[in-house]
Amino acid sequence: MVDIATRVWNHQWKIDPVVRSLIDTDFYKLLMCQSIRRNHPGTRVTFSLINRARHIRLADLIDEGELREQLDHVRSLSLSRGESTWLRGNTFYGKRQMFRPDFMEWFEGLRLPPYHLERRDGQYELTFEGDWPEVMLWESPALSILMELRSRAVLRGMGKFELEVLYARAMARLWEKVERLRQIPNLTLADFGTRRRHGFLWQDWCVQAMTEGLGSRFIGTSNCLIAKGRDLEAIGTNAHEMPMVYAALARNDDELRESPYRVLAEWQEEHDGNLRIILPDTFTTKSFLDNAPAWLAGWTGMRIDSGDPAEAAERAIAWWQAQGEDPRDKLLIFSDGLDVDVIAALQTRFGGRVKVSFGWGTMLTNDFTGLTAGDSLAPFSLVCKAVTADGRPTVKLSDNPLKAMGPADEIARYKRVFGVGTQEARPVAV
Repeated sequence: MVDIATRVWNHQWKIDPVVRSLIDTDFYKLLMCQSIRRNHPGTRVTFSLINRARHIRLADLIDEGELREQLDHVRSLSLSRGESTWLRGNTFYGKRQMFRPDFMEWFEGLRLPPYHLERRDGQYELTFEGDWPEVMLWESPALSILMELRSRAVLRGMGKFELEVLYARAMARLWEKVERLRQIPNLTLADFGTRRRHGFLWQDWCVQAMTEGLGSRFIGTSNCLIAKGRDLEAIGTNAHEMPMVYAALARNDDELRESPYRVLAEWQEEHDGNLRIILPDTFTTKSFLDNAPAWLAGWTGMRIDSGDPAEAAERAIAWWQAQGEDPRDKLLIFSDGLDVDVIAALQTRFGGRVKVSFGWGTMLTNDFTGLTAGDSLAPFSLVCKAVTADGRPTVKLSDNPLKAMGPADEIARYKRVFGVGTQEARPVAV
């Protein structure tokens, strides 16, 4: 096991690039990439960094030269032979050869496209533009780089003993969480913490702690490199970017209204009926379920990712019942703003009514809250989203209006088309 504090003290991570591999990324990015490359290879998109916590002035904390060095390093990466063999030959979700030979040949030859970086008002404007299958693979590494460079900037002024104590406290905090999680009946949980982690070494340590502490109740990690290295399941399905881009490509309101379901129809065809988890909240869960075609009721489950998680779960259960499905056969995956208290409450409320699982992210891999002066390592909300598709703006409404994004006039149009009324705002912490 790596002595993280000593590594930080001796090297300031100089021997460690932030992103070590093209598969140091979320599994769902690769699954989506294969589908997108098949169905929309020529769609041009722009991804952009969005700091929801504007009081954290990243450009004042992170040296621009160091940031460029890390971004340039990612552009130099390509798949190793071992990584390619793992993707080609491993079994994912019970399926051999999840990734087709044509996709693997393309991926093996891939280098990520250029980036554009500017400083403005204490923030970095970081954008990526190009063909969708290539540009989309910047999201996870870009976020990992910004989050870890922020951590390094804070830690750089600490002494050896201060670092030892900091990590000892963080480790003890995580282990206390593990001990509490052990008491929750029928818990299943995965690591979803790549994009906003404290650092790669820390995420890897957290995954090892969860593996030892929870045993079979810890079902895997979204990080492909850690899954490979620790012989764990790689976990993930799809994300908001697909309905956001499909909607932006719609030529009229009718196509816009149907776009979330077109995504899932193509997804089902791509994966032969596997990976059938619905992510319904891009244009609000209520709108999605009110207009969902009946064939979606046969899917395995849903991921709950914004708004009030209990309210969204109750809505999903009611929808399955109305469609003649037994909710006890369905799976709900909670993945937004989780920590132990929320996990325990949701498991207590819904366990036995549905199958329940959790994708635990930032508060697993980046909970250093209160451990430094001025709370300078507290996690915050940083995202990298598709903002245009073939020159048209994308929109996300979300079940939480504070997570909405897009031009105001387009947000208004989407709310009209999808019939979105008054929404309740919830604080966005991570």
